[in-house]
Parts: sequence; C-alpha cells; structure tokens
Amino acid sequence: MKPKKVNYSPGFVKSLAKFPKSQLRNLATKEEIFRENLFDPRLKTHKLKGRLEGFYSFSISYHWRIVFHFEGDEVFFDAAGTHSIYK
Repeated sequence: MKPKKVNYSPGFVKSLAKFPKSQLRNLATKEEIFRENLFDPRLKTHKLKGRLEGFYSFSISYHWRIVFHFEGDEVFFDAAGTHSIYK
C-alpha cells in the first residue's frame, strides 16, 4: 500500500531534533521504503495498542521507531524515537 501523501506533525519535527545523526541516514532510507509500501516487511509496521490505539509504528533500526496514523488516504508522522515514545 502506497500512501497518497506523508505529512509531518509539529511533534514529529520536534522529535527529530533528538534523533542521533547516525540514524538520520537510516531514517531517510526507511522513509523511501515507506513511501513505496508502508507495510513492507523490512519496516516491521504494526498497529499499536492501549493508549496509542489507532496509531501504527515502523522500525528505523533495532531501537528507533516512527509512530504514525492515517487520516483518509494520507499518513501523518507523529513521533520519532526509541521505545520510550510509546509511553
């Protein structure tokens, strides 16, 4: 499934300031994959539960994640970070 448009929330942009420079290249690569197929197995995209029900997450690396949600056929990136973004 290819998203029609990917948007960045202010919270996501703010969370990028804390993103390690060493992971920014991984982020760019994974976002390219995401834009072609948001459920590509390399991303490990999954639904979140509990407080974040209605949101999804995909992996940038072993520790780093992107949290996003759908609004119609558009995707909104909400946060970037380690597993702590789920709390």
